[in-house]
Amino acid sequence: MRSEETIDEVKGYGLRIIQPRHGYRFSLDPLLLADFVACGDDARIVDLGSGCGVLALLLARRFPGSSVVAVEKQAAMADLARRNAALNALAERVAVLEVDVLDLRSRFAVSGFDAVVSNPPFRVPGTGRVSPREGRDLARHESTAGLADFLLAAKYLVRPAGRIFFIHHPSRLAEFAALARENRLALIRLRLVHGRIGGEAGMFLAELAKGSRGATTVMPPLIVYGEDGGYTPEVRAILGE
Repeated sequence: MRSEETIDEVKGYGLRIIQPRHGYRFSLDPLLLADFVACGDDARIVDLGSGCGVLALLLARRFPGSSVVAVEKQAAMADLARRNAALNALAERVAVLEVDVLDLRSRFAVSGFDAVVSNPPFRVPGTGRVSPREGRDLARHESTAGLADFLLAAKYLVRPAGRIFFIHHPSRLAEFAALARENRLALIRLRLVHGRIGGEAGMFLAELAKGSRGATTVMPPLIVYGEDGGYTPEVRAILGE
């Protein structure tokens, strides 16, 4: 580990994750998304915009027969993802590919994955606060690839009747649903994530199906914090606490 980095534990998954001490650091999002994913134990999975690789590693732990490709365009973060895979003895099952989401068609054949997951940048350029921490704005704001590009890449990569799983900001939900419909991706499940009961949603979790039609199941909301200020029992269970 380097002096500008920390190692943090995800105890429920038995993972140790190297992160920048002052740059972009993962939050609850990848853990909620990893828990939301439903696929076969031996699934071939691709993670779009993997960052330090935490989501890919969580999925490798959840589905022990799976293989995961972590796609990350930032060289420094791709390097972290590779080191994290090695640190957790998962390098044989988690491959890290340093490439832009826009260039994936040249790297993979169509319909090669059982599941596609993504925790993409939430904000469009020019919105939200600018962070002084190196790497955080690239992680939070779209750059070369926008939401439409992530969905198009996911559709290309997933097999017919395969599944796509996203976590995103509620301000983009209408856009997300419209883009899914335009690309003939069925919105199968939707779950809103609220910080507290009575508060506005802070995220949404969505499952899409390629080559499928059907009504959307809107799941009960996921509440992160209880009245005591601590995590709710459901979130503690997701974290393995």
